[in-house]
Formats: sequence, C-alpha cells, structure tokens
Amino acid sequence: MTKWTTAKIPDQSGRTAVVTGANTGLGLETAKVLAARGAHVVLAVRNVTKGEAAAEWISRSVPDADLELQRLDLGSLASVREAADEIKTKHERIDLLINNAGVMTPPKETTADGFELQFGTNHLGHFALTGLLLDRLLPVVGSRIVTVSSIGHRFSRGIRFEDLQWERSYNRLQAYGQSKLANLLFTYELQRRLIGQHTTALAAHPGGSDTELARHLPGPVQRAVPLLRPLFQEAAMGALPTLRAATDPGALGGQYYGPDGLGEQKGYPKLVTSNERSYDIELQRRLWAVSEELTDVTFPVLQDARA
Repeated sequence: MTKWTTAKIPDQSGRTAVVTGANTGLGLETAKVLAARGAHVVLAVRNVTKGEAAAEWISRSVPDADLELQRLDLGSLASVREAADEIKTKHERIDLLINNAGVMTPPKETTADGFELQFGTNHLGHFALTGLLLDRLLPVVGSRIVTVSSIGHRFSRGIRFEDLQWERSYNRLQAYGQSKLANLLFTYELQRRLIGQHTTALAAHPGGSDTELARHLPGPVQRAVPLLRPLFQEAAMGALPTLRAATDPGALGGQYYGPDGLGEQKGYPKLVTSNERSYDIELQRRLWAVSEELTDVTFPVLQDARA
C-alpha cells in the first residue's frame, strides 16, 4: 500500500487555516506545509517574537507563504477570547482549525484561571477556542477541526472529576495523560454534535516526536533520551498524521490518525484507534458539560446528539 505523504495534499489555495502552537515543532511543520500548498495560515502563538521567527523560517522555505501572526495564550481564557475576537474580525470563514499547541509533564503549575496547566492548556484552552470560532467554520463546506492528542492518553486512568485540577496530589505523567485523553473525548463528542453540519472533527497523534515538548520530562527520563532517540522521529514526520486528518479528502469525522510503525511510535500516517475509555459516550458528555462550566463557553448551535 502506498504511504501517505505531503505530496497527496490537495491544493489549499483560498483556504484559511488556524494553527495553534505554530512557532515550533509539530505546529511549525504543519503550518509550513499548509502554506506551501497555498493556504492562508494564521500562526496562533503565545510568544509573538518566536512567532515572528517562525514566520521568517517558513518564508525562507516557502517564499510566497501567506502568513498571519496571532497572539494566543491557551493558558488564559481572557487571551483565548481576545484572540478569537481578533480572528473573527479579520476572517469571515475558517476552513481548518488545528488544535496543536500543548505542554507536556511540567512541574505543578496552574493557568491564569487556576486550572492545572496541562488540562487547562491542552484541553480547556482548545475547547474554548473551538467554541468561540465555531461560527466561522460551520458555514464552510469541508471545514475541519483537528485536535492533536498523544499515545500518552493510554497512560491515563480516566478523568479525575473528583480532583480535576490535581490539588490533592500531582503526577505529571498522569496529568498529561488525562489532558490527552480529554482531547479525544472532546473530539468524539464534538463530532457527534456536528452530525448534519458542514464541519467535521478529527484527531491525530504524532507518535514519538523529537520536539521541544519533551523538555519537562522527569530527570531519569531526560537522561535516557539519548538512548531512546532511535524511537523518535523528526517533527516533519510527526506532523503527517495531523496533516492527513486536516487535508485527506477521504478522512471522515471522528477518525483518529497516527504513525503506522511498531507501537505507533514512528512512520507514515494511518487510521488508528484510541483506548477504550476515549469511546465512553457518558464520559464524553460529562467532560463536555464540565468544560462548558469551567470555561463559560457553550456551543449553542450544537445539540447533545443522544446515541
């Protein structure tokens, strides 16, 4: 079977793509490829200086890249609202929203709103951004929302509704897994609510990618990284599942893409499955309700599609 590569991406001219965390790693590679295919790419970044450097880097590879910088701090709901308002002022339509930005296994920290940093940034920030931008996606035929999860979701024991912000105790790996499980629960519930609409929701994971995201790994794991490096792939390969979910004409709402290699660590993108917990409809609905309450963002045009 032929491997899926960027050569299979259709022309993206006339399309607008918003990519969070587009200043480094997977987001940077995703933005570069979309720009090379003709999309107008909004680089939604926390650090504008780094975003400017990213735009320059993309432009060196893609001289005619159509890029736009947007400040977005997913760890602040005020920033998310401000960014969404600015994007909507500039754009009547959005074709692709790629929820890529994230943090991985930092020491215990909280967001500006008091949420555990990983859950607040990786899930709640993207939940709010998606809800606030949705009216620019819904009228657009073929529009997609792609949320980047991780094989780390498999390490999660579930969603700790009794201690969602890890105030009683904190395990950075478990908290990361919870946030990545939340990405999938959100995607599957969103897709169910999007049935009958022009927009679809999909998820992807990069496998083991050699990016800055791993800079907060615990000391023993950090020391082992040189030995484990053969298990990781470059960001350009890690971005392929996201790009396939975003652009493959055959990709369907609710699908999940990851690498085709052993353990989904490396390789070319293929359709994969997530763990059993992620498909729990009641868990999806419960997380959705809690997320609406915590962010004060609702998706008013979407009904709770009962199975």
